[in-house]
Amino acid sequence: MTVWDRQEPPSRPVPLDRERIVAAAVALADEGGLEAVSLRKVAARLNAGPMRLYGYISTKEELLDLMVDAVQAEILPEELPGDWRAALRDLAHGTRQTALRHEWLADLLGGRPAFGPNGLAVADATLAALDGLADIDTVMRAVETVSSYFTGAIRREIANLRAERATGLSKHEWQRASGPYLTKMLATGRYPTLTKAVYDGTDMDAEASFATGLDWVLDAVSTKLTGS
Repeated sequence: MTVWDRQEPPSRPVPLDRERIVAAAVALADEGGLEAVSLRKVAARLNAGPMRLYGYISTKEELLDLMVDAVQAEILPEELPGDWRAALRDLAHGTRQTALRHEWLADLLGGRPAFGPNGLAVADATLAALDGLADIDTVMRAVETVSSYFTGAIRREIANLRAERATGLSKHEWQRASGPYLTKMLATGRYPTLTKAVYDGTDMDAEASFATGLDWVLDAVSTKLTGS
């Protein structure tokens, strides 16, 4: 029996239910990452005994599943556009914005699919955006391809944000600090293409880079779906 099937026990003596438990866990993760989440810490946040939580959630893995599903409710807009590219673009940007609000989500993206109601709704809406454009196997590969792109891009962006906090250096401050060493290495002539990228390439912010890469991936997927 999964956590989605199991009934909740009575909420006494302290009012308690899975929604309150998950909300407390999400708040802890937002404040301190996944390492800040445990059933004991969630119980303390709710002023409840840790053993009471086991009536609602059996393991930390179940708690993580519930947390992911809770924030996936933020991904799906009230209505998706009819155009498949616009729909997938909205879902990708929605996932990115949700991960920026809940950075710990990036650590849980890309694994086994979530079977909570919100996760299933996101999956269904994603597949529905492509329904009828190709056979179901092609549609599933297209969804996997787009998902792989934005999952990797989101993880990289979150990693950079964490590095900024850990080092106290912004991206540009880190570049300036690394500049003398990088300049010396590029001056050896051993890295001509990298030198061209460093000196001639355009620096894009994270949002613009995400959007550009997503459009390129959608262009590639379009050739498989529509032949154009």
